[in-house]
Amino acid sequence: MFGFGVKSHDTAKAARIIAVANQKGGVGKTTTTCNLAAALTSLGLKVLLIDADPQGNASTGFGIHDRTQNLYHVLVGGRPAKKAAKPTALKGLDLIPATVDLAGAELELVDQDSWKTVLAKALSPVSESYDFILIDCPPALGPLTVNALGAASSVIVPLQAEFYALEGLSHLVRTIDRLRKTLNPKLALGGIVLTMVDGRNRLSVQVDADVRAHFGDKVFSTTIPRNVRVSEAPSHGLPVMAYDPRSAGARAYMELALELLRRNGLAPQAKKTRAAA
Repeated sequence: MFGFGVKSHDTAKAARIIAVANQKGGVGKTTTTCNLAAALTSLGLKVLLIDADPQGNASTGFGIHDRTQNLYHVLVGGRPAKKAAKPTALKGLDLIPATVDLAGAELELVDQDSWKTVLAKALSPVSESYDFILIDCPPALGPLTVNALGAASSVIVPLQAEFYALEGLSHLVRTIDRLRKTLNPKLALGGIVLTMVDGRNRLSVQVDADVRAHFGDKVFSTTIPRNVRVSEAPSHGLPVMAYDPRSAGARAYMELALELLRRNGLAPQAKKTRAAA
């Protein structure tokens, strides 16, 4: 395996906050959030993952069972984000979990003044403690996703390589543009990542070509293949990066993390290290 010697966290700089969003479900959004967070952590960076989906799949995927302090309490109860963040099994990776109660926050949030910026304000005190903050958004453009986009500096959109996955992408891009003008001027489309790609499938190849023709360099060069190890990993309470780091899925997410770092002005130098046991 390879290490990349990324410089450790600089407390003088605020974290890069990235929302991982797509209003369509089943596109690999949570899988991408979890494995991207794990890959960044394995590169020596400090990461906070926020599970903003009431289904709580990101929390389950890291084996977080104690959710007595969770994102609902941060958004609605005013609990400090630092107190809700829990360490995961991966060194340097913390997670603010979600429970089904978070669904109630959709209604309770809109009763608050400046409800669209509640998450942004909650993250401000912890921002300098991390290099990256990744937000796993629910598959909808409701109040939780709007809060995530209000806090983020960029959005990564996982897109399944099939025809129906293209529907709604233009709507999401318009939403990002609208929120940039009305809520969060720093918000940008950080990139589109194609997931569940099967190079033997003509439709996958065509979708890849169509998306790149329309969005150009906004599409990550790295694609995520269909891989059974990626699907197995959450049942063990681990991302595939930890479950099977040599799998095709894990290698792809590492490449995605490196490409993300390059896009953010970081270019780690590869160096050979001893393979993990």
